[in-house]
Amino acid sequence: MIRKIQHIGIAVRSLQEAIPFYRDVLGLELLGTEEVAEQKIRAAIFRVGESTIEVIESTAPDGPVGKFVEKNGEGIHHLCFQVEDAAAALSRAKAKGIRLIDESPRVGVHGMRIGFLHPKSTFGVLTEFAQEGD
Repeated sequence: MIRKIQHIGIAVRSLQEAIPFYRDVLGLELLGTEEVAEQKIRAAIFRVGESTIEVIESTAPDGPVGKFVEKNGEGIHHLCFQVEDAAAALSRAKAKGIRLIDESPRVGVHGMRIGFLHPKSTFGVLTEFAQEGD
């Protein structure tokens, strides 16, 4: 079951250049930064009400975010829904014929259990399910 929009992911070339916009121009609270080596990303997390914006840069040109920015430029990368059970949410989507990027959850930012749905099955929107970490 979906609980809320957990975050919106925005891909950028440089966190160092992007952080001042979100913090100083928009006035959003920077909750912190984190690197997720497995995903080859570094993220800055900003609070927006009960949700967050996750500004992400690639730590390697061959990483998924690096490839995305190279192909599409900077901008909205994905939409993440907070779910009670990421494995169950992925299974439900697959049972409904949705193409998955992740067959089972993996570890994401803040230790969340995450899994992605392929944008070819979600009307062009890379969609993520996230379950709070243990």
